[in-house]
Amino acid sequence: MPIRKEEINRKILHVFSGTLIPALILYLPLCNAHPRWLPQWLTAKFYAPALAASATALFVAVEMLRFRVPWVQRLFYGISKAAMRPDEKMKMTGATYMVAAAFLCSIVFVDSPSISFMALCACIWGDGVAALVGQSVGTVKIGNKTLEGSIGCFAMCMALFIAVFPHVPHLLDSWERAIPLPMSIAASLSITVMELFPIKIGNNFIINDNLTVPLITGFLMEALSPMLR
Repeated sequence: MPIRKEEINRKILHVFSGTLIPALILYLPLCNAHPRWLPQWLTAKFYAPALAASATALFVAVEMLRFRVPWVQRLFYGISKAAMRPDEKMKMTGATYMVAAAFLCSIVFVDSPSISFMALCACIWGDGVAALVGQSVGTVKIGNKTLEGSIGCFAMCMALFIAVFPHVPHLLDSWERAIPLPMSIAASLSITVMELFPIKIGNNFIINDNLTVPLITGFLMEALSPMLR
């Protein structure tokens, strides 16, 4: 099955922004400089949450305006049409949920930015591979997803935990430069299963997985980290 051009553009955008945002969460707390125009209470520890909160507010504001103001809607579609799914015309885009997830992770794991970085990156890259593999070679259906896509998601996450994350500067300074294999497997399975079976409230309301998966994966990693270090 050929992959839609819009889906390829969407995943490229998500992977780019989904790597940049976690990188800011990881590295902003390492800043030593404190700009004079910032209030004194806003220390480097809170640079990333403050930036993510501002970005989330901006994204939500634009989404609300495009639902209500015709010229904003036309401008929004003109800019983002190449990366939008048809069902996102009447609801918030995945990008907004992703930025919101980054904000929540930066707050919840403010003392563990490495967990935010790994959870967000693994979710975004895993989701991207799952969609592209599932739409290109997927044949075994599981709901509206495919087994092949889920295998691709799990493999991508494991590759990140084993082969990529240990080489990211400063990411594992407190982890002795290695991620325990049980944690890698648990986090990768968590992402894969939640991407396959999103959380539902009632029979009709599905919570966007861009919002829930990074948070739940982060909680799992934080819970496992004392036992596995």
